[in-house]
Amino acid sequence: MGSTGLGSTAASLNTGSGGGGGGGDFMLVLQKLAKPGAHVKKGDVVAEFDRQNMLLRLDDYRASVLQREASLRRLKSDLEVQRKAHDQDIAKAKAALDKARLDLKTLPVLSDMDAVRAKLAVEEAEMKYRSLLAEAQLVDASIRAQIRNNELDLEQARIELRRAEANTERMRVKAPIDGLTVMQQIPRGPELAQVQEGDQLWPGMMFMSIVDPRSMVVNAAVNQVDVEKLRIGAKARVRFDAYPDLVLPARVYSIGGIAKSSGMRGDFVKEIPVRLKLEATDPRVIPDLSVAADVVLEAEPQRGAIAPLGAIFRDPDSAAPFVFLRTPPGWVRRTVELGVTSNIEAAIRSGLRAGDVVALDRPPAAASGSGPRD
Repeated sequence: MGSTGLGSTAASLNTGSGGGGGGGDFMLVLQKLAKPGAHVKKGDVVAEFDRQNMLLRLDDYRASVLQREASLRRLKSDLEVQRKAHDQDIAKAKAALDKARLDLKTLPVLSDMDAVRAKLAVEEAEMKYRSLLAEAQLVDASIRAQIRNNELDLEQARIELRRAEANTERMRVKAPIDGLTVMQQIPRGPELAQVQEGDQLWPGMMFMSIVDPRSMVVNAAVNQVDVEKLRIGAKARVRFDAYPDLVLPARVYSIGGIAKSSGMRGDFVKEIPVRLKLEATDPRVIPDLSVAADVVLEAEPQRGAIAPLGAIFRDPDSAAPFVFLRTPPGWVRRTVELGVTSNIEAAIRSGLRAGDVVALDRPPAAASGSGPRD
């Protein structure tokens, strides 16, 4: 495989890019930060940004909510007084109508002019009473509309308060999983350096990862020519540059579907990203170590001798492979049976034993056709 890097099951932490105080009035300055490589539990606060402006604005929102609640209570009281006053007007109009109707019963003893006045008084009182009854529905509708309008304003103020509280809480970043803190690098002057307290970040910027060392993966790349040989679940062996004696088993976890250009080669050389998952762990294994991975495409049931491909020869008139084995009398040609073969070496099923010495080039005698044969 190509260059590989060790990672793990991780949760990446980045600054909020929406309404979480990612810009504008708020400066994303780290006030508190967990130590690099610290072991944290789910829910632990691993970073805290400067939230003084947030807290000041939060106080304003709380005061606004309290003010609107008081205004709504006062409005309801005023409107209730208005409704009661209208009800009293209706009651007075009903009493005036009843009196006018009683006065109308005295028509036989009234003069013609007084009789006309009495009839007009009844009509006037009845029209006023009906008008007030008709207005009652409009008054109720107006009161309900004013209360609802103020309730909506109050609900909007509460929503703003909840959003401000959520934004304030987002300035305190908590670990989503148990794991190990890994700091990202940011530009600091002409160089790259790890994120630290006092740094000012930008919205959406990744600054830390919480990795689970119990579930490590290898992010690797394989040449596009060889990727067709890989299969999900294939076994692999991972070796660590920092610990040459450490070899851990792994399996192919995923294979990318799109090729990418290697940064150190020409664009015509394409690589496919491959991820392997370690099946065992070691206390020395931490994220971002450089490793080398060998994927097992085929395996011999029994381990025997292994010879380099340069030591295996074939004659044009024979397909049987052979090697030149060193013996006390000299080089001896020995026919071998090959097993699984890689790009650099082959398993020998028969013809050689572990520890035998073979020639990488044809010995001079054998090159002229006079070498010994098996």
